Amino acid sequence: MEMIVTTGNEIQGRPVAQYLGNASGIVVRSASIPQAIAGGLGKFIGGNVETYAKLCAQARQDAFARMVSDASQQKADAILAFRYDATEFSPGVTEVLAYGTAVKLTKVD
Repeated sequence: MEMIVTTGNEIQGRPVAQYLGNASGIVVRSASIPQAIAGGLGKFIGGNVETYAKLCAQARQDAFARMVSDASQQKADAILAFRYDATEFSPGVTEVLAYGTAVKLTKVD
């Protein structure tokens, strides 16, 4: 069964049997030299900087996958209250965090 992940605090028809705790995945990324050059040119021209958009999307996907892996290791059935957070803690270096509450759901007959 795939992990159920929702931004909500419940899953309709599946009461929470046990709260297991926080599930999280963190990725720290910086642009490679070619990405930085392409992104810098995009900033100069204006509009959407596709190179950076792709880098950010990949970082979110990787953080999400790490969060799901963390919840799976806890034997969770689902992750509730899923959120992303991002922080630039150094110029050009960004942390992306995916987090939520890992839970066991009641069994369905």
